Amino acid sequence: MEASHYGKIYLIPTTLGDTEPLEVLPISIKKAIERIDYFVVENEKTARRFIKKITPSKKQVSLKLSVINKYTDPMELPSFLDPCLEGHSIGVISEAGCPGVADPGADIVAIAHQKNIQVVPLVGPSSILLALMASGFNGQNFAFIGYLPIDNTVRKSAIKRYENQSKSNHQALICIETPYRNNKLFEEFCNSLSPQTKLCIACDITLPTEYISTKTIADWKRSKIDLHKRPCIFIIQA
Repeated sequence: MEASHYGKIYLIPTTLGDTEPLEVLPISIKKAIERIDYFVVENEKTARRFIKKITPSKKQVSLKLSVINKYTDPMELPSFLDPCLEGHSIGVISEAGCPGVADPGADIVAIAHQKNIQVVPLVGPSSILLALMASGFNGQNFAFIGYLPIDNTVRKSAIKRYENQSKSNHQALICIETPYRNNKLFEEFCNSLSPQTKLCIACDITLPTEYISTKTIADWKRSKIDLHKRPCIFIIQA
């Protein structure tokens, strides 16, 4: 089949927590899901729940889901796009936020480009960008550095290195952590960063419990905050 007859791959954002989908997602998401039956998802159970919530009339038996996560054999991935080659469009759904951004969906997108399949990103919430927007930090020069090293000594060294990088380049540096380790990371920031360095903490973005605050490390040391098991974005700028 010629590329012009291929299906498309739609990157479908989800909510960042337990909120009503259409409070934070445009109607185009609902319309896309209504016409797609093939999906590549990070978790089948939560993807089915999300699809049912946003399109209650869609029959679950019509859904054909392939799972992509850290356990998926990379050799399987090209076959996930076979429906596109047969003329069917596919939706890629992350566990939260935008697929392909700090998300295994990027691997599927890369293969789609190799196969000349059109990739269509849809509008939706990205915790990374929403946190940056609300931080007051440099939106002209920023970097997402993902997870910091787990080893305490290596992590402390990395924090100081990133602080120096931020100071030298006037750059905002964005990172994330497993939610149950948030308080530990916050403590390490307070112990390792210079008092005048600024830290933005953005958690539960778009949820009723949303909390976003930017302070110097000196001010954070005088604050009490519990981030345990709350999805957080941390941004530093020296």
